Amino acid sequence: MSEPTRYSAAPIELPLNLDRGPAPIEGCPGCAELSAVRGRAEAVGDWTTVSDCNVFLRRHPEGH
Repeated sequence: MSEPTRYSAAPIELPLNLDRGPAPIEGCPGCAELSAVRGRAEAVGDWTTVSDCNVFLRRHPEGH
């Protein structure tokens, strides 16, 4: 059995990924709306909604 660590380890620093995410399909109103919602969410720092929109945009092309 190993001894437990008696000191705190240094925090792990992860890179901040600020890529734009998936691009909307030209001429698709659903993609355009998701892109608009994502843009408004980015403007106010709502990163949960930005992430959700990115997921929906990645899945949405299956319906095209």
